[in-house]
Amino acid sequence: MPRPLLVSIDLQALNHNFDQVRRLAPQSRVWAVVKSNAYGHGLVRVARALRRADGFAVVDIGDAIRLREVGIRKPVLLMQGVTDATELRVCNEESLHTVVHSIEQVRMMESLLRRRPLDLYLKMNAGMNRLGFPASQYIDIYRRITARQPLNSISLMTHFADADGAGGVDEPLRRFLEACNYLQGERSAANSAALFRYPQAHLDWVRPGIALYGSSPFAEQSASELGLLPVMTLSSALIAIQEVAQGGRVGYGGSFVAPRDMRVGVVACGYADGYPRHATEGTPVLVSGLRAPLIGRVSMEMITVDLTRLPEAQVGSEVVLWGEGLPVDEVAACSGTVGYELLTGLSARVPVEERRAPGDPR
Repeated sequence: MPRPLLVSIDLQALNHNFDQVRRLAPQSRVWAVVKSNAYGHGLVRVARALRRADGFAVVDIGDAIRLREVGIRKPVLLMQGVTDATELRVCNEESLHTVVHSIEQVRMMESLLRRRPLDLYLKMNAGMNRLGFPASQYIDIYRRITARQPLNSISLMTHFADADGAGGVDEPLRRFLEACNYLQGERSAANSAALFRYPQAHLDWVRPGIALYGSSPFAEQSASELGLLPVMTLSSALIAIQEVAQGGRVGYGGSFVAPRDMRVGVVACGYADGYPRHATEGTPVLVSGLRAPLIGRVSMEMITVDLTRLPEAQVGSEVVLWGEGLPVDEVAACSGTVGYELLTGLSARVPVEERRAPGDPR
């Protein structure tokens, strides 16, 4: 018999979250960000489900090629651009949009013969200090590219470092728009956080990522408060129950000492499956829909939970690790991390099932 561990992907919830994006930015087109295997939800699965997206944004050129191989002809954007001439040729052959963020990429384009004009996104570094041209060089680089390159289109973009925090977007957005005043091209700036908090940053294209998958981009505001539904639910079952006397120890190192006589449930899920190894004591799970706290250390294949207040729980009872009824962001916060890491860190060995809307033929 297989382990009871299972990931359920709710495609109806995914489309609900996409609808929320559309409501927030009705005048903007949407790059659905599907990098990192669509945040762990399945690249092709998500792209096929989000048929109403205007385009798909990835990081790995292999992901872009995969989307073309399965018949997706909508625009695909390489958000980190290309790393060598071979990738640029593939980008040109497959009609991919590519970000240009460095002078090395500009020189690469200038030295390469192409089959067709390029679709480029010129990136400004407006304060993130990761990728992009500084504001002081942005206009000159734009003019250099447009003077020397056969282009199908050139668009303008930036990325915010603190749209989810106290810094906000006012200053980087001002720098970006000031440069855009002198240039032609569609503009893109808003990630998930800016999408919710800063309508002035929506511009021509928005780039939602984590919000599509039902996780909040904000530490102090839940996904449900933003009108988002969880797309991924990680569930398992109790595979054993131990009666532990007061003073008994649980798990590796005996780090948990029972303060009273306890019922301890053993759940088939561990860090080899992608559950956070550093989840602290008290991290919640749902056992048959009711909360139970984690006790003891997370091990490779199992976790242990306190069932003392759940007398009806028994071997075989369903356990939700995160997802429907238990936000991934809450579990992540108990582990000193963010929901992004849990969603993208799920092990490939965990089986996946899709849940679709009634009547969906896919």
